[in-house]
Amino acid sequence: MKLSLDAERDAIVAALMPVVDGIAATFGPVCEVVLHDYRRPEESVVAVAGSVTGRAVGGAMSEIGMRVLARGDAARDELNYVTRTDTGKLVKASTMVLRDSTGAVFGALCVNLDVTAVQDAQSLLGALAGIGGDVAETPVITFGNDIDSVVDAILDAHQLRQNRSWAGLDRDGRLELFRSLDERGVFAVRRAIEQVAARLGISRASAYNYLSQARTSTETEAAATPDGVHA
Repeated sequence: MKLSLDAERDAIVAALMPVVDGIAATFGPVCEVVLHDYRRPEESVVAVAGSVTGRAVGGAMSEIGMRVLARGDAARDELNYVTRTDTGKLVKASTMVLRDSTGAVFGALCVNLDVTAVQDAQSLLGALAGIGGDVAETPVITFGNDIDSVVDAILDAHQLRQNRSWAGLDRDGRLELFRSLDERGVFAVRRAIEQVAARLGISRASAYNYLSQARTSTETEAAATPDGVHA
């Protein structure tokens, strides 16, 4: 008898459980492996080995997971990217999406390597050799066990870039904020619209309205520029 999609996805997750421990054991204490099931975004972590980002079973996805959710079945593996945790660790990571037999994305297997010591050694050797230089700025990613802290960190980062309050944004700026949050998958998370509204000091209805307008303008722009080429 053919498995239902949920049963099939459960089987894939179960098959990867020992893989999580195996990869982490192979690379040692600098490695963390996290298995996500996006059917429950707020509690997507179903298995974890290692402690690079302090994740725990039952924890939430990071903004990387939100981005995967936002892209849906068009999401692709993200391999060997470098980021930094909010505690300062430099992390080399790979996120590999999980698909069922229909091609639908429903989870991810993430491998995080703490390469902070490698960077420190590289900087020291460069200084000794007289070729030291500034390390390129690395984006900071918030890894939290609750989804609220992740959403808050995304909002804080956006406000730092804009250096303006909600009241200081014009209509285009407000739509750009909601478009940016939407593209990063924030609104794929339950209750995120209420959290964003509370942080910005606006009503939930206003937040929904801005989100709707942002999505409409994005669709209009995409229709006007097929394949990204202006007519």
